Amino acid sequence: MAPAPTAPTDVRFPINLATALRLADARPLVVAAAQAGTWVAEAKLARAKALWLPTAMVGFDYIRHDGGGPDFNKGILTAPSVNFFYAGGSFIQVVNLTDAYFEPLVARRELDARHWDVQAAKNDSLLRVADAYFAVHRARGSYAGALYCIDRGRQLVDRVDRLGADLVAPVEAQRARNMLADLQQRATSDREDWRVSSADLTQVLRLDPRAVVEPLEPDHLQVTLIDPGKPLDDLMPVALTNRPELASHRAMIRAAEERIRREKARPMLPVVMLNGFQSAGMLIQAGIFGMGPNSSLDQWSGRFDGSIQLLWQLEGMGLGNLARVKRQRGEQSDAIADFFRAQDLVSAEVTRARARLQSAAARVTQADRSLRAALITFDGTLEGLGQTSRFGDVLELVNRPQEAVFALEELYAAFENYYGTVAEYNRAQFELFHALGYPARELAELAPPGDLIPVDTSRPDYLPPVGIGPPPATR
Repeated sequence: MAPAPTAPTDVRFPINLATALRLADARPLVVAAAQAGTWVAEAKLARAKALWLPTAMVGFDYIRHDGGGPDFNKGILTAPSVNFFYAGGSFIQVVNLTDAYFEPLVARRELDARHWDVQAAKNDSLLRVADAYFAVHRARGSYAGALYCIDRGRQLVDRVDRLGADLVAPVEAQRARNMLADLQQRATSDREDWRVSSADLTQVLRLDPRAVVEPLEPDHLQVTLIDPGKPLDDLMPVALTNRPELASHRAMIRAAEERIRREKARPMLPVVMLNGFQSAGMLIQAGIFGMGPNSSLDQWSGRFDGSIQLLWQLEGMGLGNLARVKRQRGEQSDAIADFFRAQDLVSAEVTRARARLQSAAARVTQADRSLRAALITFDGTLEGLGQTSRFGDVLELVNRPQEAVFALEELYAAFENYYGTVAEYNRAQFELFHALGYPARELAELAPPGDLIPVDTSRPDYLPPVGIGPPPATR
């Protein structure tokens, strides 16, 4: 059967499955969004590690006083007018040692979770790309099948027209023409599906949205990644071990455990305060100090003011600390519940994907037999239109035109069913691959189903260009 042709006005985009899966690793926006979440977690970890470090400050301070004021040393009221100037720098620090120790541990667990989220996003992207790619295969195959049926329909109409009026009634010839017109409409719809599914694939991969995707593999391609007969008892442990979503939940549980330890240790570890002393706002520690009466600054000297304090806190006489621990235990319980829900979801996904795969594997064989039978039936019926038999003095056709019309209808339905079932089989394979948590990189880079080919990934000027991925987190 001839492959489905593109129109002269179509923007052709030849691609194969291996290349599409490779592009799925970086170009989709869902991956970029997950990577952005990783950068946020990296920034939180870097900030948590810097809690030990003081804040460096540089500045100056000018104070003018006119009028009376107390002399605390002599216990009398004086009426001086004085002004002074203080310029310098300082290292100011107010840090809770509890946070300084435990926040990096919590942030590291959260960063681990975000890394697993990136892997989950890549796996989701791989599944979306595979689903869209095989939808293109199904639509193009159905279009090719429709064109084949149209060609055979024209042969049928020509054969019926050549039969004599004494053998075929005019209504039977018209029925064949109506069937041909209906097939032409269906072919138009199938070509529309091809272009629509191409748009879905180019949207996921962020390619030229005008392109009509031409897979380089045959449309009846069947991709087998996992044996459909593999028992669930073998599949479940693989999924519960490999799924990145579960690893992300486990990391969040460990982060909650670190927060509980943090709140338990909070009353025992002090708050460290490092600041200036006898300077405005206690913000300047060392610098140049000048003062004098009225508006003059005629006395200058270097100056250093420093203060270090260690404070232990019991919030609400300890009741506040107990409430903090209780809150973190509640958040840990919530994280554990989310983990259990995710486990149940993964188990259900594996069961559903395996059921769809086994059903599709059986139906592919059945659809193949149905298509072969439909081809044989139509060919035999069409050949029978030229054969006659005599019943007494009446000459009759071995096969009537309506039988050939019905056989052609069944042939078109067999093509639709066959290509649809093959696409469902391939999608079910990738769905089970995704449900088991196998990494997208395994298919995209380590073991792609075919050789990578160079493709033009540029887009029209009215759309933002897409590079090899988002900018690095160290930008």
